[in-house]
Amino acid sequence: MATLDIDKVRTSFPALKSGYIYGDNAGGSQAVQGVIDRITDYLSNTNVQLGADYSIGVQSNQRVAEGAASAAALFNAGSVDEVGFGPSSTMLFENLARALENDIQAGDEFIITEEHEANNGPWKRLAARRGAVLKYWRPTPTSSENPYSVGYKIDELLPLVTSKTRIAAISACSNILGSIVPVKEVVKALRNRAKELGARKVEVSVDCVAYAPHRRIDVRGWDIDFCVFALYKIYGAHNAAFYIRSSTLQSSLTSIAHHFLKVDSKPYKVQPGGPGYELVYGATGVLPYLQSLTPANDLEASFNAIALHEQTLVKSLLTFLTDAKQVERGVRVVGQSKVELSRVPTISFVVVGQNAIKSKDIVGIFDNKGGIGIRYGHFYAYTLIDNLSPKLDVDDGVVRISFVHYNTVGEVERVIDILKEILA
Repeated sequence: MATLDIDKVRTSFPALKSGYIYGDNAGGSQAVQGVIDRITDYLSNTNVQLGADYSIGVQSNQRVAEGAASAAALFNAGSVDEVGFGPSSTMLFENLARALENDIQAGDEFIITEEHEANNGPWKRLAARRGAVLKYWRPTPTSSENPYSVGYKIDELLPLVTSKTRIAAISACSNILGSIVPVKEVVKALRNRAKELGARKVEVSVDCVAYAPHRRIDVRGWDIDFCVFALYKIYGAHNAAFYIRSSTLQSSLTSIAHHFLKVDSKPYKVQPGGPGYELVYGATGVLPYLQSLTPANDLEASFNAIALHEQTLVKSLLTFLTDAKQVERGVRVVGQSKVELSRVPTISFVVVGQNAIKSKDIVGIFDNKGGIGIRYGHFYAYTLIDNLSPKLDVDDGVVRISFVHYNTVGEVERVIDILKEILA
């Protein structure tokens, strides 16, 4: 398996030259130079409205089309006509739910997780508008020693499936727990159970915002209908991309675009207005960067190399946080505590017990020292944090430290050194 040349990786990110340690990458990664260059080039040379036949307009059209092709490759979609863009994952899921409204019946059932509200809130609001029933696939404890070590289990999902199941909305990776959900296995089991029970139509929505920086998305292999990821979490600019299966796009969605546009088989059904053309063209800088990470210039190989490097980052921090001394001190990892490939380097924890420390205060010490950026809170997974037991202050939430492949072991060790001071 190919390994990453970390020195070469870091030269692709101008923000890293400062030496600042970015430890809040689950909130947003740094932009690769190729993305920055493309955005500047677009605004400098092809900043016109799409659809024109004059030469600059034609060039602009082509550049935006290239952005769609890049997104299709990142999704592993079958066609560029299955992908589109928007300002955020939250807005894209809301647009999707609006477009599905006419195909939802009273009594239909939605199964959702308690992850980021982007892939929860739109389904809650759609259920309220249409009289659908909400069911929750909740994470449950995986350790008798740490009640905050929770995860999702397929055998707790399947009893939620009935003949009335219509939508299942899950996250491929938790932005709090750091655990990867085996999407292909989950979807196969869910669809088989729904078929056995005679469900009329089941469509699956997958939030890949916390997944896309760490593993390759495979919408076709997963057999899903909807998927969203944010470019700004995967080394791009501040926008997001969506996938809708072609057959689902035609049969289930009603257009929310202008009434006179012919968009029956196009993603414009859920993409009203311009998607930020310079940002769409900027997305064409993400794919070649990722492909360049290994000699084979292959996306699969690149993500394998990313996963391998990230395991070293996970191991360093998790080994410290789960050491017997830290556990006795009151440190509790929120989520999976073992170093495994099903774990990304997004690590959340709290300090509880007689000498508890607020998450806000821990992050405040880092802020005062300077040079390192981490955060605390619920990170829009409000319900997940609120339902943990023993109860946590949902606003204080957890300390979250999130790394990606451009971070180094040395940076992780610097974070650990400060934590040792705090927890002494």
